[in-house]
Amino acid sequence: MTRTVLTEPPAMPALFARAALTARGRGGALPDTRLAREAVAVDPADLAGYARVCRFPLTDALPVTFPHVLAFPLQVALMTDRSFPLALPGLVHVRNRIEVERPIGAGEALDLEVWAERFATHRSGATVDLCATVSTGGAEVWRGRSTYLARGAQAPDGAPESDVDVRVGEVDRVSAEWRVPDDAGRRYAKVSGDVNPIHLSGLTAKAFGFKRAIAHGMWVKARALAALSGRLPDAVTVDVAFRKPLFLPSTVTLSTAEVRPDGWDLAVRNLRTATEHLVGTVRRG
Repeated sequence: MTRTVLTEPPAMPALFARAALTARGRGGALPDTRLAREAVAVDPADLAGYARVCRFPLTDALPVTFPHVLAFPLQVALMTDRSFPLALPGLVHVRNRIEVERPIGAGEALDLEVWAERFATHRSGATVDLCATVSTGGAEVWRGRSTYLARGAQAPDGAPESDVDVRVGEVDRVSAEWRVPDDAGRRYAKVSGDVNPIHLSGLTAKAFGFKRAIAHGMWVKARALAALSGRLPDAVTVDVAFRKPLFLPSTVTLSTAEVRPDGWDLAVRNLRTATEHLVGTVRRG
């Protein structure tokens, strides 16, 4: 295993540009590489901007999804390296799981580490998991796992079957309705650093096969969790599947079903067509 510690966060626009230029000719196994940053301080202005866009209350603790924003540039740096077998353009985020051991204070110094694992077969191609951990004071406090689908790709011989679904019960009670504006992707890109062109405009999204720009899956997840602010346990696991793209602009509903004694099932659907964009579970511990 090779572990590289970066002193600064990678520049996201440059990474996405490199991804486009180096998309061809990839293949092989996943690299045995880990990227890390140490003693990362959260910028209060960045946190406030993120909370505003995702509708989290601004408190002394980080939103459950915020550490993903800190780790994501490292994951993109890993995926844009020529040793990574799948081309970043065209990868689809299909599942995300976050485990939180305890609330993370906004003033804590954080150690981040990311790596790739589980190159798996899928009926539409191949998937890979991008993993991240956050530690403070030598103790791990947050874990994330993002599963990406590469359509038409082929996993190595003997690879396991991909598991991209999250099973929920009946989630029929609508608890909120959101009008998601045309600029939602640009607003989230500004606070998250995720400047993938499929989220920024209809023109850039069409270049990658989408009829319109689509919302970031992690924004949809964050927005759903923000609706549960004040009701989440200190230690929580949130597992969601991103089922269909949420095209911008759209009007969607958030439905919730309490699962006693320890959580909720969630669903975000298009108001007009009932298309499911996200389904997920929130569980204690």
